[in-house]
Amino acid sequence: MINAINRKSIMTLFSDPICHYSHRARFVLCEKNASAEVEYVDGKEFPEDLQELNPYGTVPILVDRDLALFESRIIIEYLDERFPHPPLYPIDPVSRARSRLLIHRIDKDWYTLLDDVINAGEKKAAKAKKMLRENLIAAIPLFAAKKHFLSDDFTLVDAVLAPLLWRLPFYGIELPKEAQVITDYIELVTSRETFKESMSKEEQDMLESHQLMAS
Repeated sequence: MINAINRKSIMTLFSDPICHYSHRARFVLCEKNASAEVEYVDGKEFPEDLQELNPYGTVPILVDRDLALFESRIIIEYLDERFPHPPLYPIDPVSRARSRLLIHRIDKDWYTLLDDVINAGEKKAAKAKKMLRENLIAAIPLFAAKKHFLSDDFTLVDAVLAPLLWRLPFYGIELPKEAQVITDYIELVTSRETFKESMSKEEQDMLESHQLMAS
């Protein structure tokens, strides 16, 4: 399969259909309107044929001709540079560095908690769920500061946040009424056509099932 991958003439993203890290890579791919294929693989049963591309056995993996990238943050930054229009990172170095730091903190402070909610044992998952909810509530002023997250425009930071926040209700994380600004923000970023396009069939099924349960 590796030789076949290397001969691909079109960019290919290997993605888990329900993984939040894969989802954000798909989201950026759609934002860039890039000519690319998305091939879905089970991240929990990592195909041996992909091991040569990523020795850590995780997805997403992006293959662009002779280049193979893993780790979603590296992938989305590459996509932003590979397809510069529209730019999702600020152009000036200081603002760009601040955005990178924001994404690092989101990964460390929120994504790691969501990982525990999904994958940890019952006790640790319950604690992570409580902490994630409390951390988001504490960040209400940040969501209220601008139209998007600390920016007037949609940026790579929003592309990172959207898949995480979209998943909150599926894991029983409900935000209080005083967090309406976050609820509004979630609606803003997940109602983008590119977000809808980025969703796998499994994610669409998750949404439909949740809507049926809520009705």
